[in-house]
Amino acid sequence: MIAIGSDHAGFPLKEEIRKYLEENKIDYVDVGCYSPERFDYAISAQKACDKVVSGECDKAILCCGTGIGISMAANKVKGIRACACSDYFSAKYTRLHNDANVLCMGDRVIGAGLAIEMVDVFLNTEFEGGRHQTRVDQIMAIEKGEKLY
Repeated sequence: MIAIGSDHAGFPLKEEIRKYLEENKIDYVDVGCYSPERFDYAISAQKACDKVVSGECDKAILCCGTGIGISMAANKVKGIRACACSDYFSAKYTRLHNDANVLCMGDRVIGAGLAIEMVDVFLNTEFEGGRHQTRVDQIMAIEKGEKLY
């Protein structure tokens, strides 16, 4: 199951992603927003990320104007590794090397076609593990307040 969410600026892109998930029979839960009326991205980020951390959802896809603000909010939730991506390569390698569990994109930055390609590669790329696991473990240690140095 995938959680999707947005603020008002990311709403059109979220709707395109929702259509893609439906067409491809990918289960999802839409945590809002549900219209282009003003809505704060931190609320959608927290709702979607809570579903990932609880195990209800495997991953989340979040949209705002740039993808940056919503990724900053998402990364405040313990257990989340969110990335703001605006290209295919980054969306692929954030899964391969960082085991990212949240993809964030900006409606004002990329078009729907590229966003769908990024969603597809994000959802279908497995974490490589190996030497990258050490780095993910270090990220999670920082989250716990541990010093790496």
